[in-house]
Amino acid sequence: MKNTTREQREQIVKDSLGYSELGCDDAMDGYDMYLPYIEGIKELREITMEYQAQYVRDMEREERGRCNLY
Repeated sequence: MKNTTREQREQIVKDSLGYSELGCDDAMDGYDMYLPYIEGIKELREITMEYQAQYVRDMEREERGRCNLY
């Protein structure tokens, strides 16, 4: 993050989400999640770890609610 500008970080996010200059707005769905990276607040690694942790917590909640009879 230290070696990139805000514009470069924004382009990295757009490229990774499949955004193109052709106007594919649907690809911007995950854009907000990466704003802390674009703003220079968090590294991509931190954002990914937080997202994965939330996903694991959701899976654990789902598993606890299931009936184990089947």
